[in-house]
Amino acid sequence: MSEVPDYVLLEAPSTLDEGVSLGYPTGRHIADQTLRIGSGATVRSGTVIYAGTMIGRGLQTGHNVIIREENVIGDNVGIWSNSVIDYGCRIGNNVKIHSNVYVAQFTTIEDDAFLAPGVSIANDMRPLCAECTRAGGPTIKRGARIGVNVTILPQVVVGEYALVGAGAVVTKNVPPYAVVYGNPARVVTTVDELDCPLHPGEKAYDHGLNRHGGAR
Repeated sequence: MSEVPDYVLLEAPSTLDEGVSLGYPTGRHIADQTLRIGSGATVRSGTVIYAGTMIGRGLQTGHNVIIREENVIGDNVGIWSNSVIDYGCRIGNNVKIHSNVYVAQFTTIEDDAFLAPGVSIANDMRPLCAECTRAGGPTIKRGARIGVNVTILPQVVVGEYALVGAGAVVTKNVPPYAVVYGNPARVVTTVDELDCPLHPGEKAYDHGLNRHGGAR
C-alpha cells in the first residue's frame, strides 16, 4: 500500500494488502481527521478507509470495502467484499456485515448483529426534498439477523435478536425476537418457535441464542 499519513494510527500487528488506502481525505469538514484502527486488523485489497473514523481491534475486511468518515466501529467486526459503510454510523462489537451491503449515514448497528449479502439500508424518507429531508438511519439492535436482499427504511428499529427474512422491506419497527418477512414486512412468529432443520425435535434458537453455536 502507499505511505500511511501521519494522522492514521494503526496498532500492530495488522495485515494490509497491496492496494489498500487508509486515511482517505473526505470532502466534508470534520473536526478530527485522525483514523484509529486497533490491533489485529486484516484489510484486503481495494479497501478504502477514510480519515476521521475510529475502529476497534480485529477488523476484517473483504475486497473493495469502503468505510467513510466519522464512524465508530467496535471490536471484531467483519465487513465483506464490496460493502459500504457511509459516514456517521455506530457499529458495535462482533458485528458481521456480508458482501454487497450498503449501510446509510447515521445508522446504528448494535453488538452481535448479522447482515446477509445485499442488505440495503436507507436514511432519507424524502430524497432531494430540501424542506422535509431529515437524515436518520435505522437502529439494528443487539443480535438481530437480517436476511439476504432485505431493505430497511429510515428510522426503523429492528429489535433484539429479531430475524428478518430474505427480500423483506422493513417499513416499521420490528419487535424483539420477532420473525418478519414480506413487503411490507410483517410479524409471522418468534425466533423461539423456529424448528432447527438439522436437529429434529429441537428449536433453532433459545431466547436469541443458537443452541449449537452461541450468539450469532
